[in-house]
Amino acid sequence: MVLADDEPMLRSTLRLLLEATSDVVVVGEAENGQVALDLVAAHEVDLVLMDVRMPVMDGIEATTRITARPGAPKVLVLTTFNLDDYVFRALYAGASGFLLKDTAPKDLLAGIRVVAAGESLLGPSITRKLIAEFTGEWRQRQPLRQLTGVTEREREVLVLITHGLSNVEIQEKLFLSRGTVKTHIGRLLTKLGARDRAQLVIAGYEAGLARQPWSAERAGSQR
Repeated sequence: MVLADDEPMLRSTLRLLLEATSDVVVVGEAENGQVALDLVAAHEVDLVLMDVRMPVMDGIEATTRITARPGAPKVLVLTTFNLDDYVFRALYAGASGFLLKDTAPKDLLAGIRVVAAGESLLGPSITRKLIAEFTGEWRQRQPLRQLTGVTEREREVLVLITHGLSNVEIQEKLFLSRGTVKTHIGRLLTKLGARDRAQLVIAGYEAGLARQPWSAERAGSQR
């Protein structure tokens, strides 16, 4: 993986933490987005831990360029703030999630492993904040995305993903098996052209699903 942050002390601390684990290899450190981009081009990288506010090239532009590459690594944004415009834009740029810089070491390692495994890191509290952003005045001025080809059951799954529920929670609320939930999510990824769960969440916002309440009674009646 690559560490991208303009604070040398933070990079050194993170590197010591990561290199003390057996399943993480740090191939380089970047003080700005351009250096991160160069490191990704020069090495086989699975994940970039990316700061957003850096000189020369910020993390948003670097994320956009990195995720556009064939076989692109995952990008996990590291930020000081719980949610700000930079993080919001980073998700649009292709980031798979984000962590706060004061995250406990064990949670940081867990988050890195989750994203490296192909999942996204968007917890319910983060999702609620994103929903608030998407149901504000800016979002209301945008045309809703059409979910062409998405079945009613897939739409229900997407509603729950949009609201930040995990696969296990979706499984319990819709009375589906684990395999069936994964199948629906796989089909949603294909139909919506989404790379990972974070992009499914964004697709749900764009389709107005963040404003659509979910009813346990309704789901139960459809079993």
